[in-house]
Amino acid sequence: MKKKIEAELIENFIIIWNPRDGAELYKMGFYGKPIGIPKPKTIEFNVPLILDLMEGLYLIEKKMITVNEGKKKTKVGMKELLKKARKLHEDFDSKYAVYRDLRDHGLTVTPGIKFGCDFAVYKHGPGIEHAPFMVSVKKPEDEMTATEIVKTGRLATTVKKRFIIAISNKTKIQYFIFKWFKA
Repeated sequence: MKKKIEAELIENFIIIWNPRDGAELYKMGFYGKPIGIPKPKTIEFNVPLILDLMEGLYLIEKKMITVNEGKKKTKVGMKELLKKARKLHEDFDSKYAVYRDLRDHGLTVTPGIKFGCDFAVYKHGPGIEHAPFMVSVKKPEDEMTATEIVKTGRLATTVKKRFIIAISNKTKIQYFIFKWFKA
């Protein structure tokens, strides 16, 4: 990518108004969602692209986008977006560390709310495959009962995904993947 793509912060979302720039960004890693297209079947579209704060932070960090706000187009940096994201999302820093790590390893990461987890993770991308992984982010001090693990594992099996717990502390991330089998 030659130039940074311009985006605008509106409330808790970041919009790339130029459809060509949005489509370019989407092609590079399935970032965001084309407005009005809930499940894009193609990487070609001619509408603005909407990003969540986590994606926006990652793309700013990677120097792929710049974000402005308001009529005066005031530049919004990492510090301001982090502050907003921390207010909006519980334990944002741990979740963002896992998001960044998965993205840095070439995986596509989308919100996992419909699966009751933090992230749905793809090897190749949405529209190309179903997400093979669902990831829940925990801190080292968090507790998880056997019943919670079984419930989540059953859900993962039902939706044909592997269940992963990502434990994030300030220096490293550990991944625990569960494989279910019949006895």
